[in-house]
Amino acid sequence: MNEDEPHKIPINGVLDLHYFAPEDLSTLIDEYIHACLEKEIYQVRFIHGKGIGNIRRSVHALLERNPHVTGYQLADESGGGWGATIANLRP
Repeated sequence: MNEDEPHKIPINGVLDLHYFAPEDLSTLIDEYIHACLEKEIYQVRFIHGKGIGNIRRSVHALLERNPHVTGYQLADESGGGWGATIANLRP
């Protein structure tokens, strides 16, 4: 596959951010939320990893600004614990 070709991301309510550059998060998260809404998926899990928390803080700031997000919280242990955030979307 050519590196310049866009990658297909499955729209299933789970987005692993480990594969993306931090500078792409804003566009990526907004577009993924939009795609989930089109498929009537109203809860999304963003996997940002545990690390030092920079990506988690960025994800939370982006979710705060997104008008489709009604709330978010860190996942429970079965969903990745503090390495993932669950966002609830407005239908």
